[in-house]
Amino acid sequence: MNDRQDPYDPYGTQEQQLIGYDAYGRPVYGQAPARPAPPAPQAPQYEQQQYGGYEGYGRQQYYPQQQAPQQYGGQEYQQAPGYGYDTQAVQQQWIPQQAAPEPQAPPAPAERPAVQVPEPRRPESEPEAGRDYRTEMFAFIDQPDEDSEDVIDWLKFTESRTERREEARRRGRNRVVALIVVLALFVVAGIGYLWYAGKLPFLDGPGEQKNAATADAGAQKRDMIVVHLHNTKKGGTATALLVDNVTTKQGATVLLPNSLGVPGQDGSPTALGKAVDEGGLGTREALDSVLGTHIGGTWRLDTPFLENLVDLVGGIEVDTDTAVPADDAAKAPAVGQGQKQSLSGPMAVAYATYRAQGEPEAKQLERFGKVLHAVLRKVPGDPKSAAVTVESMGQILDPALNAQTLGALLSRLGAHAKVGAYRTDVLAVKADGTLTDDANKKVVKEVLGGSVAAGQPGAAPRVGLKDAIGDDKTQVAAKAALLNGGYTFVDGGKADKPAATTQITYQDDAVKDRAIEVAKTLGLPETAVKKAENAVNAEVVVILGKDYKPS
Repeated sequence: MNDRQDPYDPYGTQEQQLIGYDAYGRPVYGQAPARPAPPAPQAPQYEQQQYGGYEGYGRQQYYPQQQAPQQYGGQEYQQAPGYGYDTQAVQQQWIPQQAAPEPQAPPAPAERPAVQVPEPRRPESEPEAGRDYRTEMFAFIDQPDEDSEDVIDWLKFTESRTERREEARRRGRNRVVALIVVLALFVVAGIGYLWYAGKLPFLDGPGEQKNAATADAGAQKRDMIVVHLHNTKKGGTATALLVDNVTTKQGATVLLPNSLGVPGQDGSPTALGKAVDEGGLGTREALDSVLGTHIGGTWRLDTPFLENLVDLVGGIEVDTDTAVPADDAAKAPAVGQGQKQSLSGPMAVAYATYRAQGEPEAKQLERFGKVLHAVLRKVPGDPKSAAVTVESMGQILDPALNAQTLGALLSRLGAHAKVGAYRTDVLAVKADGTLTDDANKKVVKEVLGGSVAAGQPGAAPRVGLKDAIGDDKTQVAAKAALLNGGYTFVDGGKADKPAATTQITYQDDAVKDRAIEVAKTLGLPETAVKKAENAVNAEVVVILGKDYKPS
C-alpha cells in the first residue's frame, strides 16, 4: 500500500493522479473520484483520465475512462493502469508498442474531452536498434534553428569587438606607464644634476662640497702636529705634518721637503732640513709662518722608537715600490718589492729611510709616508689603548705633547685611515725653497687650512716678497725694510717673468689697511695696492718690479 493512500480506500480512488502534461511538458495532476470495486479479472484494459464535473470548493473532478490507443508517427501508445499508484511518489513510464488491433473500450462521456498522458522516454543508455520508436517522433527534440548561423556570427562579432576594446585599453595603459617612467627619469636626472651642482637648498652635492671645502678650508677645525724622523745610524731627517680634520672627519699626512725655506732664528731664510738638524728650535713657529698653519706640537721620532712602535702594533703591511738591499753595517734587513709586504720594525725603518743614489728626495718622503700610514692603520682605536702603546715605546716626549694627547690623535687618525678617509701629499717647492703655486693652492689651503692670517696668535703680520726684477741687492733691501717695519718675512722666491711695476696684493678686505701700510713702508704709493689672489701664502704679498727704488 502506498503511504499516501487511504487505508479505507485501497484502490486510490481519492488521491491525485497524473492526468497529463501541459504545452510545456510539465506534468498535470488531478484528484480522481471514488471508483467502484474492480471487476472480475479480464483482459488488461488501459484507462485514460478525463475531465469530469466539479466538486465542492470549485475543484474540478476527474474520472477514469478507457480510450482507444492513440497513434503517433505510426506507433501506438496506451496508458498503463493507474489503480493503486501514488502518482506523486511513483513516476509513470511510457510503454511503446507495435500497432495492434484497437481494443474495445467503453464509450466516453460526451461532456468530458479526453486528455492523453504520454509516458517518459526510455533511458538513453538503451540501444536505439532495440527501440520501437525513433527520437524524432517527439516534439520536444531540439530542432535546428534557421537563425543559428546569424547568432554565431553575432557572437563572433561581439567577441572580436570586446577583444579590440581590451587591446586598446591595454595599449593605453602601456603608453601611460611608459610616459610615467620617462617623466620619472627626467625628474631623477634633474634632481641629480641639481644635487651635483649643489643647487638644492637642503642638500649639498659633491661639487658644492668641494667648493665649500676650498672656500671655507680656513674655517675648518684641525688638530695638527709635526713629526721629525731622525735616522740615528746613517744621519738625515724627514719631516711630516699629521693632520686630523675634525670638521670633515678626514686625516692627512703632508710630507715636507728638507729644501723648504723657513725663517731662521735671526729672520733670515734657511732650509727646513738644516733647521731640524740644528735642534729644531723654533721650527714649528717657522713652519706656521710659512704655511699659515697652527701646529699644536712637535713629535721627535728617532728610528729606534719607530722600530718599537711597528713591533708594538704587530708589524705592518706596505706596498713597496722598490727592493731595499740588506745593510750589514747598519744591521738593516732586506726588504722585498711588491704589494702587501709584511714589514717588521727594522724592515720598516730600512724602507722609510731608503733613498737610492740619484733619486729625488720626494721618493724617500713617499716611503716614509707609506710607513706612517701603515702604522696608523694598526694603532688601537681606543684612545686609552693608543696612549698605552705610545708609553710602551719608551720615548721621552715633548712636554707640550704628552702620551695621552699623542695617543688620542694617533687613534683618531688611525680611524680615518682604516675607512679610507686619508690622504698623503708631498709639498712641492721650487729650487729656491719657495712653494709652487699648485702646492700653495691644493695642499696648503685645502689640506692644511693655511690662510693669509698670522700663523700664531699675536704674531706679526706676514708679508710675502716675490722678486720680479732679478736684482739680489734690491730684494735684500726690500726684505730689510719689511723686517725693520715689524713684519714677518715670507720668502716668495723669484717670479716666473719680470714685472715693470711693483704691486702689493691682498685677498681679505680686513687687511687692506695693512697692505697700504706695507706700501708706505717700502716708499710706494697707495695706487700700487690692489685686491687680488696672493701668489704667496701671506696676508700681504709684494711683487717687486723694476720701478722699485730702495730708500
